[in-house]
Amino acid sequence: MLRAPSRFVRGCVTAVVVGSVLAGCGSTPDEPANAKPGATAKTDVTVEPIKPATELTDVNGVKVSLKKAPERIVCLFALCDDILTELGMVPTATNSALLAHPRFLGEEKAGKVDVIPGGFIAPEVEAILSHKPDLVIGLGDTHGKLAPALKGATTFWAMQPETWEDSVGYLRDTAALTGRTAEGEKAEKTFRTKLATAEKAPSGKTALIIYGSDENFGVATPEGDVTASLFPKISQYPWKSRGVEGSYSLEEILARDVDVLFVETMSFGGGDGKLSEKLAKNPLWSKIPAVRNGEVHEVNSELWAKGRGTRSLGLVLDEATAALR
Repeated sequence: MLRAPSRFVRGCVTAVVVGSVLAGCGSTPDEPANAKPGATAKTDVTVEPIKPATELTDVNGVKVSLKKAPERIVCLFALCDDILTELGMVPTATNSALLAHPRFLGEEKAGKVDVIPGGFIAPEVEAILSHKPDLVIGLGDTHGKLAPALKGATTFWAMQPETWEDSVGYLRDTAALTGRTAEGEKAEKTFRTKLATAEKAPSGKTALIIYGSDENFGVATPEGDVTASLFPKISQYPWKSRGVEGSYSLEEILARDVDVLFVETMSFGGGDGKLSEKLAKNPLWSKIPAVRNGEVHEVNSELWAKGRGTRSLGLVLDEATAALR
């Protein structure tokens, strides 16, 4: 099965593109993720004060130490771009296309942010260091291998978000390190309030997020995917990680009686065309309730799959709750 490269794009797939295997997508047909919508702990809208810091241990136990608040930050994955935008900052250089979204910097301003060559998986170390960064933020399971090459020249921070709570934690940690505490508290409050409002009126519909570039698709799960971790709060989400690698079939999707499908088309190796259009060639596709009722929504994969920060997730909530009404 074709897999999106590791968790940096979507949950857990055999990364044919990167040549690695990651666990944790999908579930057996008799293993629903939640019995009813909103069947999770209610979101607390309380925001604790953030204190400035030059040293901290992040939400995943990684220690970060800086001599002073960083001003030149290079982002190697989109959560970093999302966080800096929320804090009123612009990365010195980036490795994602998220900033081109109109609700971030917009295409004109985003076009002025330098892009690190080498692609997402193998960004060029020399290019990173040419920007003289105070801090480089990357995805641990993808960019952790760069740490030795960057050591001594800059500080590398490996993040590894799996839930929306992780993303909020990283926002708070970055706000503390940059001294943008008020901005961090405001962004957290805005997101928590939006999520709490959405979960007060959860949809009775069954939703599912699928992703990929062709008929070999993946399914996002709440246990290891930041965006999917929101869905048990706002809808029925009948897919739970079984903790082992597996492929996915339309037979499994059909068995779940999915009312609303969110589809993230991803292009690897120059592929084109929407995933939903490719899946439509399978006769089982038309039997899925979401397909029959015109509730298949192709969404922005930069936002839904890669953003993972409070701004991205807030926009995802807007789109998801509108579709689930």
